[in-house]
Amino acid sequence: MSDKSKKKQVGRKRRHARVRKSVTGTAERPRLAVFRSNRHVVAQVIDDRAGVTVAAASTLETDLRGGTTSNREAAAKVGTLVAERAKAAGVETVVFDRGGFRYQGRVAALADAAREAGLEF
Repeated sequence: MSDKSKKKQVGRKRRHARVRKSVTGTAERPRLAVFRSNRHVVAQVIDDRAGVTVAAASTLETDLRGGTTSNREAAAKVGTLVAERAKAAGVETVVFDRGGFRYQGRVAALADAAREAGLEF
């Protein structure tokens, strides 16, 4: 791994740890955690107190793998899908955890789609 990519990875981990100090998911208001790689986007609704993932969606799933998986449209599909699954599990409001990533591009598209699908945060 090159020095530049290692530095970016360490910086993201540091930012994520800083955010996670104050953001925790409860049963009433779980945490919507987002991870994005160069190829895929993953979103999970997590109850940190119980240590349980309530709902999850990813571009790795077979229904979302049809086209490109690393753009804003794919992230929006993941946001809609995770919101539908969370609502089916009885979750209406969440705490958003951007995972140390900037709130722009794919992360923002996922969040906007989840809001439009009915999640409140």
